[in-house]
Amino acid sequence: MGHMLHFLQELVFNPAAVVTAAGYLGVSLIIFAETGILLGIFLPGDSLLFAAGLVASQGVLDPVALAALVALAAIAGDATGYWIGRAGGEAVLGRYPRLIKPEHIERTEQFYARWGARAVVLARFVPIVRTIVPVLAGVGRMRYDRFFPFNVIGGILWGPLVIALGYFLGRSIPNAAHYLLPLSLLIVLISFLPFFIRLVRNRRMRSS
Repeated sequence: MGHMLHFLQELVFNPAAVVTAAGYLGVSLIIFAETGILLGIFLPGDSLLFAAGLVASQGVLDPVALAALVALAAIAGDATGYWIGRAGGEAVLGRYPRLIKPEHIERTEQFYARWGARAVVLARFVPIVRTIVPVLAGVGRMRYDRFFPFNVIGGILWGPLVIALGYFLGRSIPNAAHYLLPLSLLIVLISFLPFFIRLVRNRRMRSS
């Protein structure tokens, strides 16, 4: 348990070191685990990929190979989450209340109800929601031939886009690695922005 906590701390506060040590395979496995085995509640995928882009900008990793592997891992992770939901039904989400809180499920259901199949793509850019949406798609018995193309589009857009952001910032800003933590936190805050906006709107509607 102590090793896991240390690993999570490194992911949050020193993601560049994790990327450098883990390499292509390690980064891909973390991205897979984010949705494939429901660990996205803890794993900061956005900041990890942003850091990976920064590391790639220093010549440590090839950005094209990294982006391709991450896209494949993201697609495989969502597909696994879908089949977990399909096989386990609603009981899957209620089995680990400390891991997946009821409010997380409620927010994701609202997101899914609003966007339908497009939620599979859009959820990629929203932390926590992207972990639960593929499971909900499976629970809701969305046809896999409908789920799959949205999964592929989301995987190709999200991972490479965040990596590219880190890569080009790393190439354009001198000593960008020194600002990795605040930049990573900014990426996470931007990812949560839709939730904050919706929360404010809901409170205003209730008060009126």
